[in-house]
Amino acid sequence: MSNPKLEVLTPQNSQLIFIDHQPQMAFGVQSIDRQVLKNNTVGLAKAAKVFNIPTTITTVETEAFSGHTYPELLDVFPEKDILERSSMNSWDDQKVRDALKANGKKKVIVAGLWTEVCNTTFALCAMLEGDYEIYMVADASGGTSKEAHDQAMARMIQAGVVPVTWQQVLLEWQRDWAHRETYDAVMAIVREHSGAYGMGVDYAYTMVHKAPERTSSVHKILPAVPAK
Repeated sequence: MSNPKLEVLTPQNSQLIFIDHQPQMAFGVQSIDRQVLKNNTVGLAKAAKVFNIPTTITTVETEAFSGHTYPELLDVFPEKDILERSSMNSWDDQKVRDALKANGKKKVIVAGLWTEVCNTTFALCAMLEGDYEIYMVADASGGTSKEAHDQAMARMIQAGVVPVTWQQVLLEWQRDWAHRETYDAVMAIVREHSGAYGMGVDYAYTMVHKAPERTSSVHKILPAVPAK
């Protein structure tokens, strides 16, 4: 194929890397609400788990500065090794390069902090030196200002990085609602992490399709009583 970026993302051609989703890094994020950022990051991680996407998690200066990776992210991958490094650029660490190579996928989906530093340097080097295609998850990444994030995204796009969002990646992996083996798990992610879309799914299930309420206990709804 003359342009491999015309291929959609699939579970067979993708790998994923999370770069420095650590509290001190998140403290500096001003380009996106931090809770939204965490929600999107964990939603992306759960999607990767459902579709068995090879996933790498990196950290920088955990004990000296950045703190430990979001526990909600680690809970999705309880057995996965965390690749600690000192460089701001993950590509500089041999462990990271070896992990990407071992995963054997040329399409590398990236989510990380900060967009203008760790994400940009990794993306440019991975394309130049590793011949990877980079897909940057804009809403699971954050910069120290909106301008910093936006200009970093623009710089990477000019260099050939493909911008995506976390839900776009999830639905691109699913592709067809006839893929029943992942349908329920994808819907569970949507209901928990996709905001209005997830609320709409709940409404359709319970009000349109008359499915049981999505709750672990039974609640009695008492009828309205007009005021006297």
